[in-house]
Amino acid sequence: MEKSNSILIINPNSTKSMGESILQAIPDLAFPQTKFDIFTSPSGPPSINDNETALESASICLPLLEPLLDNFDGFIVACYSVHPLVEMLKSRTPKPVIGIFEASIITSLHQIGAHQQFGIISTGKIWERLLTEGVHGFMSGVGNEYISDSGSCNRFSGVETTGLNAKELHDAPPEELSKRLNDATKRLIKSSNGGLGAICLGCAAMTELDTTIQHACVEELGQEAGSRIKIIDGVVAAVDIILGQIISNPDLSRVNFK
Repeated sequence: MEKSNSILIINPNSTKSMGESILQAIPDLAFPQTKFDIFTSPSGPPSINDNETALESASICLPLLEPLLDNFDGFIVACYSVHPLVEMLKSRTPKPVIGIFEASIITSLHQIGAHQQFGIISTGKIWERLLTEGVHGFMSGVGNEYISDSGSCNRFSGVETTGLNAKELHDAPPEELSKRLNDATKRLIKSSNGGLGAICLGCAAMTELDTTIQHACVEELGQEAGSRIKIIDGVVAAVDIILGQIISNPDLSRVNFK
C-alpha cells in the first residue's frame, strides 16, 4: 500500500475562519494519499498587513510549531509575504518547508513562456512595495539571468492591490470583492504591455477566487487571449511542490526534530 503523507498548513494570523477556508479549498480528491491539517495562530494579528505583523506572528507561532515538527512530513506557510516563519522552520527541520509566496513564483516561472512575465494581485497598497522587493530578492537568489543591468526583474510585471487587507478581503461582500479584483486585474494587464502570462493570487484568502480574476482577464483581452493567462493559487502551488519533495525524499519523513 502506498504510504500516506501528512502536511501542516500554517495560517500565521489569528483569524480562524481564514485558516478553515484555506483547508476547505484544497482539492482533497486530487491528493488521496495525503492528509492535510491546519494550524492557525491562537493570538496575535488577525491579518498580516506588513513586515511588522509578519514578524509578530512568527514570534507567536514558532514555539507552538516546534513540538509539531515530528508529526508531519511537510509544512506550508500560508501567508503571501516573505514570512519569517519559512526560514525559521527550515533552520529547525530538514523536512520540506515552503511559503505560498515562493511557491507561486516558482510555479509561474515553470508555466509561462520565455518572454512572458508574471504579476501579483494582492491586498493593501503597502504590498505593492513589499512584494516587489520580495520578488526581486527571491529572483536574485534563483539566478542573475532574471535581473537586468538596471536592477529590474525582466520576468515580473508588478503588483496591483485591492486596497483591502487579508481579513477585510475574506469578509468583503461578493460584489465589492469582485469589483476590486476586477479593477486590479485590469490595471495589471494594462501595465504589462501585452507580456503578462500568469497572475499570482497574492493572499491566502484569495484561494478559490481564480475564476473572478480569469473573468477579468477575458473582459480585458477577449476570450482567447484572456483565457491563456494562467492564474496561480499559491496554496495549491505549495502543495504540489511539497508533495514532490516528500515523494523524492521519502527518508525525510522519518527524521525527527531534535
